[in-house]
Amino acid sequence: PNDVKVDVFRSSGNGGQSVNTTDSAVRLTHLPTGIVISCQDEKSQLKNKDKAFKVLKARLYDKYLQEQTNELAQSRKSQVGSGDRSERIRTYNFPQGRVSDHRIGLTLYKLDAFLDGDITEMLEALVTSDQAEKLKNISED
Repeated sequence: PNDVKVDVFRSSGNGGQSVNTTDSAVRLTHLPTGIVISCQDEKSQLKNKDKAFKVLKARLYDKYLQEQTNELAQSRKSQVGSGDRSERIRTYNFPQGRVSDHRIGLTLYKLDAFLDGDITEMLEALVTSDQAEKLKNISED
């Protein structure tokens, strides 16, 4: 309510003599977003005001949902690469017995153990890298 400017004016259109005598139309302006809602459907100013607030609430909620969706889409887009061949995640070099994760720059010379399921060292490094990136993002905000 503090962010909303309420204007009252005379309705236009059909309605007989009462249209010209009462200020029954309502215009709400949400100051932070600039959203403007006008309502002159009812004969009563209170009913028009209630209706306009409901519409404003719905539009603000839609705007909030849209922003959340865009933020999530942006986050997902930043995680997904372009798919180029040069954009590798991991390299397995059998002659040297080496496995490299290019996202975090980790190279292990335990290819046989890695392929047998001993992946804890790689997972711990990935988790540490992910946590560091999240902390960096929090500190930037």
